[in-house]
Amino acid sequence: MNSMSIWKKTSSLPSFENLRENIKTQVLVIGGGLAGILTAHFLKESGVDCVVLEKGRVCGGTTSGTTAKLTFQHGLIYSRLLKEKGEYAAREYQNANAEALEHFAKLCADKDCDYEIRPSCVYSLRGKKLLADEIEALDRIGVSAKFEKELPLPFETDGGVTVENQAQINPLKLAAELLNGLTVYENSPVCRFEKGKAVTDNGSVTADYIVISTHFPFINSHGAYFLKLYQNRSYMAALKNAKPVGGMYVDENEKGMTFRDYGEYLIIGSGGSRTGKDMRGGERLDRLTREYYPGAQTVCRWAAQDCMSLDGMPYIGRYSAAAADMFVATGFNKWGMTGSMISAMIISDMILKRQNHYERLFSPSRSMFKKQLFVNGLESAVNMLRPTAPRCPHLGCALKWNASEHSWDCSCHGSRFASDGEILNNPANKPLGR
Repeated sequence: MNSMSIWKKTSSLPSFENLRENIKTQVLVIGGGLAGILTAHFLKESGVDCVVLEKGRVCGGTTSGTTAKLTFQHGLIYSRLLKEKGEYAAREYQNANAEALEHFAKLCADKDCDYEIRPSCVYSLRGKKLLADEIEALDRIGVSAKFEKELPLPFETDGGVTVENQAQINPLKLAAELLNGLTVYENSPVCRFEKGKAVTDNGSVTADYIVISTHFPFINSHGAYFLKLYQNRSYMAALKNAKPVGGMYVDENEKGMTFRDYGEYLIIGSGGSRTGKDMRGGERLDRLTREYYPGAQTVCRWAAQDCMSLDGMPYIGRYSAAAADMFVATGFNKWGMTGSMISAMIISDMILKRQNHYERLFSPSRSMFKKQLFVNGLESAVNMLRPTAPRCPHLGCALKWNASEHSWDCSCHGSRFASDGEILNNPANKPLGR
């Protein structure tokens, strides 16, 4: 799988030195994706001294693989939230994401990041009732949505739920603008923690507060994120000479397809399977591309990996009750653009001792007694007992060879390694065999 996303092809990010000394700061942000960059940006705007540590290149992970849709329409989530958590939670979730959209609109107004207003649509191939239930849920929480029967997609659907005035961007162009003026160290993976200090191979950062925005949290002694998260892998391509769709479209079925335009390109995606389980997602996308767009040219082809929470909402706030000065942002469930903004809003407010209305809703300490919690635990136990090699250095699970992407994949927590043992995806923070 070629890892060159359309964002990497059309953007240029600044480079930074690695950490080579022992320094002090007020806030240390570990993880140089959009969530960490936005958090550091907000803190800097408030006069807080902040340092960002990135283990590789800034935005080298999930941020470079996103479809970069800015929307509060996250699949058919509101009918589910109404049923599982009630009207207050559904309304607050929508409000938080709508506020994130407003922040993006203000932030992007004077920045060259290809910000464009677009409608968002969730379609279905499994019947109209699912869509009718979502429209009813959105109406109940005060959101205007409409049913559309005819969609500009290359196959028949049962229609879609459309919401106007959502947006899309080039995430790396935005990140490049936000990085100006931030103190960032690249190629500086954290190898251990001491009290209030993160230590790398060549230096350390002592901080009053530490923010973990590393996609999958890698500190296992607090928070039990290895039970509360799993990772999902999907596949994207940017096509030239393909008919544009004019908006942002996604299947309500997580294994379905996603569509959006970017300039002269059409971005399509498919997949949605647990990392280390179904390893043919890239081949499936190739087949769909040939079937639906036989005359198109594939300009870029890449994969993305997302952290999935147990209840469909991110974990944002204190890392755990036992780690009062450490914060986390994770579990964005394929909606990392608004998730990154919400996490930056909440965590910067918490550090600045400002009340944030959404702190409780997204708290990582909320109850998580879900079926998937036990599934994750059982999956880990089975894989730890499997007598195969190599083993994942994260928690010792058995790895599987992914012949399609030439990688060793962990189905427990989603770590991935190149054939030479180098880390491709966390939570593992050291290569195989070291």
